[in-house]
Amino acid sequence: MNEDWKAKNNFIIGIISDTHGLLRPEAIEAMQGSDMIIHAGDIGKELVLDKLRSVAPVVAVRGNMDSECWAYKLRKTEILELHKTIIYVTHDINSLDLDPSASHIHVVISGHTHRPSIGRHNSVLYINPGSAGPRRFTLPVSSALLNIRGTSLDAKIITLKK
Repeated sequence: MNEDWKAKNNFIIGIISDTHGLLRPEAIEAMQGSDMIIHAGDIGKELVLDKLRSVAPVVAVRGNMDSECWAYKLRKTEILELHKTIIYVTHDINSLDLDPSASHIHVVISGHTHRPSIGRHNSVLYINPGSAGPRRFTLPVSSALLNIRGTSLDAKIITLKK
C-alpha cells in the first residue's frame, strides 16, 4: 500500500470471485472506480488478474481450482488493513480457522459457493460476491462492492448478467 493510502479513510473495494478463467466485460465495468479489487479465488487464469490490475490494485487468494504454477504465488488467505478496517479474505468460508470477532476482524470475504450473500454476525460483515464467471445452475452471475467510509461499512451485490 502506498503512502497516499495511509492517510485515506474512504475506500471503494470491488469484490469478485469464481471467475474460472472468464472475466466478463460487465465485471470489468462493475469494478470501475474501485480503489482496490479483491478476488476471492478460483481465478482460473492469470490473465484475469492482469485485466483486473488495469482497473485497480488487486489482492487475490488461491481457490481450490487454482492449481496451475502461477497460482502458487498466491496465498490461501490474506489480511488487509485499510484505515481502521481489517479485512480477512479466504476462498472457502468453511476453511476459516479463527474467530473473526475475537480477532478484531471487521469484514470476511469469501467465494466458493457461487451464491452471493451479505450478512452480519457478531458485528462482523460477511461478503460472498457469488460467481462472476461461467453461470452455474440457476445461480446469478455477480460481484460486490464494499464502501468503507471511516468506520462505516456498506456492501452491495451487483448482478452482472440476467
